[in-house]
Amino acid sequence: MRVVTQSPGLRDLQARLHHRFVDAALLQRAVTHRSFSADHNERLEFLGDSVLNLAVAHLLYEALGTLPEGDLSRVRAQLVRQDSLHQLALGLGLPDLIRLGEGELRSGGQRRPSILADALEAVIGAVYLDGGHAAADALVRRLFEGIQITPALSAASKDAKTALQEWLQGRKMRLPQYEVTRILGEAHRQTFEVACHVAERNLTQVGQGASRRAAEQAAAAAMLQALEQSVQK
Repeated sequence: MRVVTQSPGLRDLQARLHHRFVDAALLQRAVTHRSFSADHNERLEFLGDSVLNLAVAHLLYEALGTLPEGDLSRVRAQLVRQDSLHQLALGLGLPDLIRLGEGELRSGGQRRPSILADALEAVIGAVYLDGGHAAADALVRRLFEGIQITPALSAASKDAKTALQEWLQGRKMRLPQYEVTRILGEAHRQTFEVACHVAERNLTQVGQGASRRAAEQAAAAAMLQALEQSVQK
């Protein structure tokens, strides 16, 4: 095992995770982006993604015993999507700990949702390797303990583009237009930025995602929220 001198930031992170690492090198790798070092977090991210999905599936199986498989899958997708993981990563303070190369730092990588969501998955993978399934499962449960797991999440997890389309059609408005405005990152690790336009309201909302489809969904969700808020005013 390689001995790693821990920074105060990583020691504090372990306190927030409620997991003290036996192998501190795992946690350091989990917060290391490929732009910083060859010893980066992508393999841990791959592992953490599967661990996260299993832990959330177990949580939903226990909490939502009456829901069929399709609804459970939609709720899980809602909980583990990039936007959700990004918010959890912010809560853990990962932007201040992520290790990035100079180029990524200059382009605002510390706040990029895709980088932070990936880092959170890597941290989950690191906890799994260091402490086993029980430790990783406990971490995931703590991460999501602030979210009320109820059958209502199934309705909330409806595809954002579909929900926006239904909202507009119910008011006899034209369908939204989607446009890719930026593509960030290298070819194998891109982040798409998509603008969603609703002509009748002269509104535009922007979303980001690891694919064009994911970015469109994020933009649609932002647009639906903006439209509903405008109606409430």
